[in-house]
Amino acid sequence: MRTDWKKPLLRALAGETLSTPPWWLMRQAGRYLPEYREVRGKVRDFIELCLTPALAAEATMQPVRRFGMDAAILFSDILMLPYALGQRVSFREGEGPVLEPIEDHKALLRLDRDRAISLLEPVLETIRRVKEVVGPCTAVMGFAGAPWTVATYMVEGGSSRDFQRVKSWAYHDPATFAALMELLVESTVEYLAAQIEAGAEVVQLFDTWAGVLPETAFQRWVIEPTRRIVVELKRRFPGFPVIGFPRSAAFFYERYIKETAVDGIGLDSAVPAGYATAVLQPLATVQGNLDPILLIVGGAALANAVMQLRQQLSRGPYVFNLGHGVLPGTPPENIAMLARLLAEPPPLPPPRAGEG
Repeated sequence: MRTDWKKPLLRALAGETLSTPPWWLMRQAGRYLPEYREVRGKVRDFIELCLTPALAAEATMQPVRRFGMDAAILFSDILMLPYALGQRVSFREGEGPVLEPIEDHKALLRLDRDRAISLLEPVLETIRRVKEVVGPCTAVMGFAGAPWTVATYMVEGGSSRDFQRVKSWAYHDPATFAALMELLVESTVEYLAAQIEAGAEVVQLFDTWAGVLPETAFQRWVIEPTRRIVVELKRRFPGFPVIGFPRSAAFFYERYIKETAVDGIGLDSAVPAGYATAVLQPLATVQGNLDPILLIVGGAALANAVMQLRQQLSRGPYVFNLGHGVLPGTPPENIAMLARLLAEPPPLPPPRAGEG
């Protein structure tokens, strides 16, 4: 495993403050790009696209070629791991992911961790293909869903508004629920390790639904599984950078960084920049957190928001990103505008307290 520390994203994650922040966007490949829609039309469904390395590598590189991001994030989905474990997974237009729900210990026994990585070999081949063609300044990024978020989909059978099934199981029968989480921790470590061996230079753990848990449950089902994954990855690959994205973690962000030892922390759009600068940036590289709607709006609203984020967060290690993913209706020209804004010289920082 070789990591090129001259790449801007990797320099920022190593704690370096750069005059121009490296940037990439969650869901930077997808339906908003006409070239992606052309690729998508060549396969029957989304899973086939994820498991076709030539097409998945093309989808990975499309936004990088068009906009010049500093990371080429693997085109895949966090639910490819449940699929590889043997759970029935499908993606339906206009409905999102649909899974056959895991409801009890008996259903857990039908999952097969031993075969998962072999079934995901096409995903690893995608990383190898991207590694061959990516530019000298662009980092290859792998990812996985964090165990709590993946468990929500596996138990709920898809997206949820109240997470009643998964939270009820975790509260009522924590010992059995822990067996599911243990399976996911171990499988996620192996999956990310395989991505790193295939050529990924940084990985991100997406914990999209971290914010639905209260403090005690957040500690048990978000922080502790993430800590174990980070510890094991760094044991196998010393110094390897890991980004955590515990979306909507609110007051738990600081604790999450300290207890998981992630190198970078992805911030949702609700995190105040002042709090990120004063409390979080001394602990880890901060990443975020433009509201994705601003990429749809564009114009002066986008320019002003980008300038403010750069003014407030660029005094320390910082990676520009969104507070969540690119939305399907985003005009590509607005992302091109964002690329131009980020390439400009840094704006003057606001005065510190007490300065004239």
